[in-house]
Order: sequence, then C-alpha cells, then structure tokens
Amino acid sequence: MKTLKMRFVPVLLTLSLVIMMAVPTMGLAVAQPTVNLGTTSTFAVLAGSTITNTGTTTINGDAGGNVGLHPGTVFTGQASATVSGTIFLADAAALQAKNDLIIAFDDAAGRTPVTIIPTELGGTTLTPGTYTSADGTFQITGTLTLDAQDDPEGVFVFKTASTLLTASSSNIILTNSARYCRTFWMVGSSATLGTTSHFVGHIFALESITANTGATVQGQLMARNGAVTLDNNTITNGAYEVIHTPTPTTQPTATPVPTTQPTTTPPPAILHVIKHVVNDNGGTADAANFTLHVKSSGIDVDKSPALGVESPGTTYTLVAGTYQVSENTFSGYAQSYSGDSDFNGNITLAPGDNKTVTITNDDILPAIVVTKTVTGGQLPKTSANLYELLFGGAALLLIGALVWRSRKRFE
Repeated sequence: MKTLKMRFVPVLLTLSLVIMMAVPTMGLAVAQPTVNLGTTSTFAVLAGSTITNTGTTTINGDAGGNVGLHPGTVFTGQASATVSGTIFLADAAALQAKNDLIIAFDDAAGRTPVTIIPTELGGTTLTPGTYTSADGTFQITGTLTLDAQDDPEGVFVFKTASTLLTASSSNIILTNSARYCRTFWMVGSSATLGTTSHFVGHIFALESITANTGATVQGQLMARNGAVTLDNNTITNGAYEVIHTPTPTTQPTATPVPTTQPTTTPPPAILHVIKHVVNDNGGTADAANFTLHVKSSGIDVDKSPALGVESPGTTYTLVAGTYQVSENTFSGYAQSYSGDSDFNGNITLAPGDNKTVTITNDDILPAIVVTKTVTGGQLPKTSANLYELLFGGAALLLIGALVWRSRKRFE
C-alpha cells in the first residue's frame, strides 16, 4: 500500500504543476488590439462614389464629425445636413482617409481566431471576440447585447463575406464596459440599417451603406467603393476615453485617478436664406434671377454667392458670429428684409441657433409719362389780323372822302 502511494506522488505533482501553469495563463490572456483607424478616426461618414442625404440629418461627434468623399465629388442634399466637422470632397484629406480605410478594412478582415455563429444576432449576448456566420451574412432583429465582461479594452469584430442588415427599430446595447470605439463591422458588400434602428460601431463596407429613415448610429459609416445614403439620421462619432484595467495591488490606494474630460465642440448655427419674389405689377423675374450673398467681414462664406431659392431657401451651416445677407442689384424691384435679421440684412448667430432671413423683391409699377397733343386750336392772339387792319384802313379812307366832299359843297 505504501508503495502504491509513492507511485502516485509524481503523478499528483505533475498534475499540480499543469494546473498551476494553466490558471495563470488563462488569467493573463491579453485581449486582441483594437483596429487602427488612422486618419479615418475623425470622419463620421466616408464614401467612395457619392453621398446622398434626404431630410435633416445630423453628423457630429467630439472624436470627429468630418465628412469625406473620394474619388466622387457629389454630396447631394448637403444643404439640409448639419455637419459639425469639415466636408472634404475629392481632396488630399479625403484620399488619405480612404487609404487608411483600406488598411483598417484589411486588418479587420484578417482577424483570427474566428468563431462561427448564427446569422441572426438579435436576442443574443456576445463577449469580446471575432465572429462570422456560416452563410457570410449578419442580421439584427430585436436587440443585440455586447458584454465586455468589465474589460474596457475588449474588442468585438464582426466579419461578413456579403451583407449586414438590421431590422426596423432594432437595437445594439453595450454593457459591462463595452465601448462602441472597439466594435467593428467588416462587410464584404453592403450594409443596410433599418428604419428608426440604433446601431453601434464602425462599419467598413466594401461597397455601399444605406441608413433608412430615422436610423441612428453611434460610430462611423465608411464605404470603400460605393455610396453612403442618409435619410433623417443622426451619426455621432463621439469622443471616448481609453480606460486601462488597473493592475491589482495588495494595498489599493484611495486616491482617485483623474480622467481627461473630452473637449466639447460648440454646435454650429444654421441659417436659412429665402428669396421671395412678388410680381403684381407686370414683373416677370423669379427667385433664380437674383444672386444672394452671405458674408462674414465682407467675405463670402462657403456656398456663397448662390442663386435665390424660394422657401425653404438655401441652408448655411456656420460658426457663431455676425453675418450680412445681401443680393446683387436688380432693377425694377423694391427690396426688403424680414425674419431674424435687421432691415439691412445683418444677423448675429449664436451656437445652435436656427434662424431664417427672407429677402422679398416686389416689382415696381412703371412710371406713366403723359404726352398732351393739342389739335385744331389756335395760337394765342399777340396782334391784330391783317384783314382787320385792311378793313379799318378802308373805313378811314371812306370817312375822309365824305368829309372832304362835304367841305367842298359848302365852299
């Protein structure tokens, strides 16, 4: 019996060592690094071919509310979108962001190990990791919960060979230190966000992204080759603080660790300039015949000058300040200002203001020139007529002859 016990001692020691080595290894497992966004980190929307907006979309965020497009040049519906950052259209900044997007896309696509899960993500709770589906697509109906298990460095990567679809009113919830800035969606073709859905994370789509009416996004919408289509959306690429998990100590200190508060960017002001034309005296001009200006310190702002537009007019996104609204001279019309400006078109905008100035031009009744022509009349009398003089002379001669004859008779 004693010999048997002695034989088990080396086995028990070996098992103990294995367990002791395995436990620290599991405890020290390091989360995978985040995807490096490069210069794309300041862009809330980035596209390849076009950007199209319908309605009052808001694009903002302390991390970056920029909008970029390359190689495309057309941002349709820009006037009705509120953009807190800068719009870069086919310039060097947009090109650099597109190049960095390709790097980020390839990084996410190459993440391993990959866990295969069902296509439907709604109604599930997932922890940090890299996920794909058997059919190469993902969809969200209902609510997807991302649980970082109290690890703020936890990274979620979702890879699809084809599409990403979210249903109307679907939702993504972040719990236990999960953060949108460490959630990435690599889409092999296109992504579509359902009406009034709420989406979280950075979308890298090879082709296009469509955000249907009222969909909100906490993160970024970035399409490499195709278009980004918006419809009354709110995209917030907000600031996030990188929180590191503290190293445990036997004597924790009670001194609080200061955190860096994100810088708050003042919201822009919105100015609507409406051109209204009244033709009640025979005028034929319309709003587009007038050239309007919005100036700051005598210099035209972005999109100024512009042709006049009847209501809802032309929309300008501006920083707080004083501006002058004016128009080029146009004869035959009387000009007046109404709305939020003074009678000369001067207006002061504060952060977050939404104001309107209307320039009304009313055609002027043409002046009537009266020309009087006199016909069949006579010139004023300034002397006796010739025939009157002759008649008078003849009468005097006759009288004289009679008098002379009478005298001769009496002689």
